[in-house]
Parts: sequence; structure tokens; C-alpha cells
Amino acid sequence: MLDLKFIRENTDKVYDALKKRNSKISLDTFLGQEKSRRDMIQEIEKLRAERKKISDEFGKLKKSGQDAQGAGQLSAKSDEIGKSLTDKENKLAETEKQINDFVLMIPNIPDDTVPVGESAEQNKVVRQTERVLPPVAGKPLGHWDLGEKLGILDFERAAKISSSRFALYKGKGAALERALFTFMLDLHTKEHGYTEIFGPYMVNSKSATGTGQLPKFAEEIYKCAEDDLYMIPTAEVSVTNIHRDEILSEKDLPIKYVSYSACFRREAGSYGKDTKGLIRNHQFNKVEMVKFTKPEDSMDELEKLTLNAEEVLKRLKLQYRTVALSTGDLGFSSSKTYDLEVWMPGENLWREVSSCSNFKDFQARRMNIKFKRENGSKEYVHTLNGSGLAVGRIFAAVLENYQQADGSVLIPDVLKKYLDYDKISL
Repeated sequence: MLDLKFIRENTDKVYDALKKRNSKISLDTFLGQEKSRRDMIQEIEKLRAERKKISDEFGKLKKSGQDAQGAGQLSAKSDEIGKSLTDKENKLAETEKQINDFVLMIPNIPDDTVPVGESAEQNKVVRQTERVLPPVAGKPLGHWDLGEKLGILDFERAAKISSSRFALYKGKGAALERALFTFMLDLHTKEHGYTEIFGPYMVNSKSATGTGQLPKFAEEIYKCAEDDLYMIPTAEVSVTNIHRDEILSEKDLPIKYVSYSACFRREAGSYGKDTKGLIRNHQFNKVEMVKFTKPEDSMDELEKLTLNAEEVLKRLKLQYRTVALSTGDLGFSSSKTYDLEVWMPGENLWREVSSCSNFKDFQARRMNIKFKRENGSKEYVHTLNGSGLAVGRIFAAVLENYQQADGSVLIPDVLKKYLDYDKISL
């Protein structure tokens, strides 16, 4: 969330950021409420001081045992002030809740380096690799056709068990999925210096609010109706909340975590989009990288995090491009994001397999995560995360890019040590 003082003192900058994001949010009501809040605080402080003064005078009179009538008048006046104080405190609490609810709906300020644009059309490709694998012979098949023909994916039975937009991995397909996320975890922990986390798949509303899923995206997240628990849409939620309400030490930063998890998304706003295969399912697997950094280091750490995600694609020998998202395509909580997109020959298009984002102090304010500098001062950390990678989509990319003319699919070299076969055949 944005700092109230920052919004109040930089209203034009916030309006400019909202305009760049194509947001229709108006700050007028907020600014009026914020002025009322500050006025009420002054009134409450004045009443508290007056009541304390009366209390001191009452104590002196009572101690002296004189002027019972005067003591009674003071007591009545104190009661009157108390009632007024209670009314104003209740009104202040209501106003602060309204302000807080509103501020939670304001998106983050885009970094100055983010391309300005209305949509994904203005995203900027910052680098793109050449294809290193041999071209796919003939007309490439989509991964859904390949998976079902090879007997490693079963969407019909998954729908019978659950509903549409679920997948059932079978035999060598299940083993390939496991090999992929194990390879990713090994790379990030053994070579990139991340600490592995395996956290809860269900989080409370405070955790979901902390990372920005609530209240903005309540319709996208699965809720357990009888509990204050939500299924995680990404391991970012549980992992980033590890340090909620904590003060970290400067010497320990950056802190780098990586976590494998199943992810759950309702995809409420994607009706009719990407209904085939593994691209937009309600449940999928993902490896997530999370960082906690000092403010002055966060942009450099974003570049490193993005390169860590790219390394997965390089070792799988998949053609990809790195895209800087424009202001119109930027996520709600992000200040800057790079998407990694893989070429899918079966679909003849680029598919996003990772989003690497710097949230600056936006999430840290919501979660109250600070760090203490060596000089004793305390500041909010900057948080970052990125998929390292979306496992199901990489599974799909491997099928489409490694398919052979005879209908088989070769196993990427880096995965062979996790499997006892080097090809999936009909």
C-alpha cells in the first residue's frame, strides 16, 4: 500500500501514476476524509488534555476534602467530555477504516523506467534468444494433443474428478512434471543461493491482504467458506508473509527464498480464454523465488532474479524473450515487472512462463516488514518475487519444442538425471 503522507503530499504524482495505469480511481473523497481524520485527531487530543486537567483538579479537591460541590461539577464535566470523546473516537475509527479500505485499492506507483502504455501492446522486448533446438518436423502439435496421444495427460478424467481446467498427469508425464520442479529447485538452491521453503497451501486473510490478493482480487482466489482461509494463488503469499510484523537485520539482507507449491486460481475473468491444455488451469504447479532487500539494492536484485529465472530456460534449451511490461499491463502491486515468454511451436505464439517483479515497499507496508540499519534507523524492506518457473507451462513448452516427427518427445538433457528414460514414445 502507499503511505498516507506520500499520497497527501504527492497527489499530482499519484494521479499521474493512476493515469499511466489507466485507473479511474479518484482521490477526492480520500483527501477529504484524510483532512477530517487529522482534524478529529486534534480534537480528540484536545479533549483528552482537558479531561486530564479536570482529573488532576478533581484529585486535588478530593485529597483536600473540601468543596464537594466543586468536585461534583468537575465529575459531571468529565463525564460529558468522556461521552464526546467516545463519539469522536468511534467516528475516527470508522473514518480510518474507510481510508484504509480505500488505500488498499490503490495500485503501486510504476517505476520511472517502466514503459508508458495503455496495454500489453506497448510492452518492450529487452532481449530475445535464438532457437537452439532443431526445427519441429512437419506441422507441430499442441501440447494437449501430444500429451493425450502419448498417454501422459488426461483432461477428460480430470474434468470427471473435478471440473474443466484441471489436468491429470500420468506415468511418464507425472515423472516429467516432478523432474521439472526438482531441477528448478536444485538450480536455485545449489547455484543461485536461495533457501528452500515448503509452506502452507492455505493462508489467512491477513496474509492474502499483505501481498495484495485481497481485497482487490477477491473474486480470483478460492476461499474456504467456514474458515478465514484461502487457497494460495502462488507461493509468493505464504513465503512473503514469513517475515510479516518482523524487523530484519541489515546484515541479513538480501534474504532469498525459493518454494515449490501447487497454486489455485479461479480464473474468474478469463472465460473463453486458453481453455485447452495446461495454460490457464485452476490448479497448477509453480516454483517461486522471493527476495527481501534494502531499498537501494532492489532494482539490481530484480535484474539478478530475472536472470535466475532465465537460466532455467537456457538449460532447457527453450527459445524465450524477456519483456518489460508497460504501465497499462503492470500488475496491481508491482512497481516494475519483466515477463519471460517461451516460444510454443504447437500454438505458434509466445507464452508467459514467469513474471519477475519489484514491489518496492508496497507489500512491506501492508505486512509491516522493516529492517534495522547499522546506525539504528528502521525502514521498510523492498520485496521482490518471480516464477522460477511455472511448471505446467514449461511442461507444455517441452512437449511442443521437443516433439519428433514420429510423435515421440525427447527429454531435455538437464532432466535426464532425474528420469530413467530419455524419450516418451507412442
